Amino acid sequence: MFKIHELLEATNGKLIKGRPPSSPSETNFVAGKLGGLIRGISLDSRTIMAGEAFIAIKGNNFDGHDFIDTAIKKGASCIIKERGKAKFGPRKAAIIEVRDTIKALGDIAKFHRKRFNVPVIAITGSTGKTTTKEMLSWILSSKFKVLKNEGTKNNNIGLPQTLLGLEKHHDIVIAELGTNHFGEIANLSEICQPNAGIITNIGPSHLEYFHDLNGVFREKYSLIRSLKGPSFAILNADDRFFKMRLLTKNHIPFMLGFSINNQSEFQASAIKNSSGKLEFCVNKKQKFILKTLGLHNIYNTLAAIACGRIFGMGYKDMAGRLGNFEFPEGRLKLIELKQKRFIDDTYNSNPASLKQALKVLEDFKTDGEKIFIMGDMLELGKFAESFHYRAGKVVAKSCDKFITVGKLSKLAQEAAKKSGFNAKNIFSCDTASEAREILFKDIVPDKNDIILVKGSRAMKMEEIFR
Repeated sequence: MFKIHELLEATNGKLIKGRPPSSPSETNFVAGKLGGLIRGISLDSRTIMAGEAFIAIKGNNFDGHDFIDTAIKKGASCIIKERGKAKFGPRKAAIIEVRDTIKALGDIAKFHRKRFNVPVIAITGSTGKTTTKEMLSWILSSKFKVLKNEGTKNNNIGLPQTLLGLEKHHDIVIAELGTNHFGEIANLSEICQPNAGIITNIGPSHLEYFHDLNGVFREKYSLIRSLKGPSFAILNADDRFFKMRLLTKNHIPFMLGFSINNQSEFQASAIKNSSGKLEFCVNKKQKFILKTLGLHNIYNTLAAIACGRIFGMGYKDMAGRLGNFEFPEGRLKLIELKQKRFIDDTYNSNPASLKQALKVLEDFKTDGEKIFIMGDMLELGKFAESFHYRAGKVVAKSCDKFITVGKLSKLAQEAAKKSGFNAKNIFSCDTASEAREILFKDIVPDKNDIILVKGSRAMKMEEIFR
């Protein structure tokens, strides 16, 4: 709950309707039964509850200012809107004006987070953020009450909404931070005030905006520079951007590494990958068995284990928990549809995650054929064509049949042909629904075949399963 003076303090807004409180303890600043006590924050006029504040946010497909009247009719006790928008007559609600309602949402979430003396663990990286978040939450929830982002609500709207759910019974917050523009990680860090930072890796994602890997690193590493004491960082010691920093450890008091190839505090060895199970040993102490196809998930697991150890979790207990861990949907998930086997990696795609997925396909043991349905990788800027062309060379040695979806992926098929891939086994289309038709009507896979499906979110590759 909030009082009106707290919302004004958090947002630096101006109360343009309703009597201002004469003191911080006063709540009855507007007429009506609900007085000045705000029972929650809502962005959706369809689901708002009586007594909540409605923040009018402009999105890609809607503008919350158009629904202010609806929110008031449903009992909103306060409206937070942008200056110069949505002028209306007398209403039984307080009105606060701000310059930017999305920033106001973040400011309120930051205000709320600072009410609680709980550690916040923030996770970012080019790949593996969500899986690491879910793994760490799964581990820690056996001992603590954990609040985490649901799904991938990791931006300047989803993260504040998560933090506004923080209550007295929570012990730990795990916050996934996403970015595709410079400054977003620093902004999200300012909102959630993290004590711990985990960076899974640095890879070629969102290069349209970050320009190169150095740009990706600068943006991701701003998380570590934003940590609030007492603080610690967990970094990938096999990633060239972190190897030397882990050796010098001169940025923050406590820094840990995880790795497969280089020496670190949490190192995997004795790796076995077969029959959809991944086995490895951590620090030669404990065997871990995961229900996954991807070797790269060792890194995600190591990051979660490192953080779990800091919070007092034992290796044996973590191994038991992770043995039952179900990986998030759309991330190298083995599924069956119409008696056909698929590797569902439709959540997103960039050059690093595509390389990982193709390695899984190449190593997959099957008596049938291997089929790859590739959707475009987006937001790669000037590197888009070269990354797709390079992918085609890898495809040539990873599968037997190849379907491309989108203009950029056609470059991959050209590279595959030049690498010796049989042109009769290459198919091209513009949409995922068209790829579905090609798969089931032209190729007609049998039960022994394995089909990998992957592409950027905007390509809607999951439509192949419908």
